[in-house]
Amino acid sequence: MALVAIALAFGTVLLGSWTRINGAGMTCPGWPLCHGKLIPSFADGTIWEWLHRLFAFAIAPVVLIVIVAAWRLRRRNPSLTPTVFTVGALFIVQVLLGAATVRLQNSPLSVMLHWATAMAFTAGLVAIAVFADESAVQPREHNGFPVWIPLGVATIALATMCVGAYVSSSGAGLACLSIPGCAGNIGVYTPGEMVQMLHRAFAAVTLVASVTGVTAAFVYHAGKRVQAAMTIGVVLVFVQVLLGFLNVVLRLPMDLREAHAGNAALLFLAFSAATFFAVADEAPAVTPSQTLTAS
Repeated sequence: MALVAIALAFGTVLLGSWTRINGAGMTCPGWPLCHGKLIPSFADGTIWEWLHRLFAFAIAPVVLIVIVAAWRLRRRNPSLTPTVFTVGALFIVQVLLGAATVRLQNSPLSVMLHWATAMAFTAGLVAIAVFADESAVQPREHNGFPVWIPLGVATIALATMCVGAYVSSSGAGLACLSIPGCAGNIGVYTPGEMVQMLHRAFAAVTLVASVTGVTAAFVYHAGKRVQAAMTIGVVLVFVQVLLGFLNVVLRLPMDLREAHAGNAALLFLAFSAATFFAVADEAPAVTPSQTLTAS
């Protein structure tokens, strides 16, 4: 059920991104109804915003089932308790931000916060999937791999995505038409150019951090799951850099913009999974007798 919730959450994120990229973010000016109707006319791109909301509502009962099931398993893994509360809180905040984003007419700041909360919420579902897995209860490899390494990479990736969401929603995607500088200059002056170059700077830091992180995972002999997730993440980072380059060169075609957003979400979730795998690998063992006594 956690995997189903992750798939629905990721689908909702992609639909939300596609809706905004197509300029259909305000085709439903009201909330929660669309033009005062449960099923409105689907002309002028309304179908995308309506589907986005449908996914958002559909995920609610699935998340509730996951939270209840994870809560029942909390004694098997102490990490589940704070994770369940965090996921529940993030879901409520995300619903409120969805309504606020409509009221604020998709302002760049509201879009950025909406995206950040969506990704944090999805990462929380990934954490539940990892911690609730019975095979993750017992420690895999006590290898001393620092959890802060994948956590740091995931945090930097999230920050880069947030700045990217602001760039996209503020219309600054083509503020800088040259690479690596902006309009042939290193110094930038307009707000659009500044936020675009800030996004590029964060992307460069993400690239360096991800390569450093995956190297550390193998040097410290981290668990195989951690190494695999970190490797997938760094590969996706290189793909993301290529997609960013192509978006500038080809002047932001919609399919490449969506691929850029979707790949960004995937690489963040890969590093998030690496973090939770590292936590699970280092978790203290929970014996059957302890679980029985606690229950």
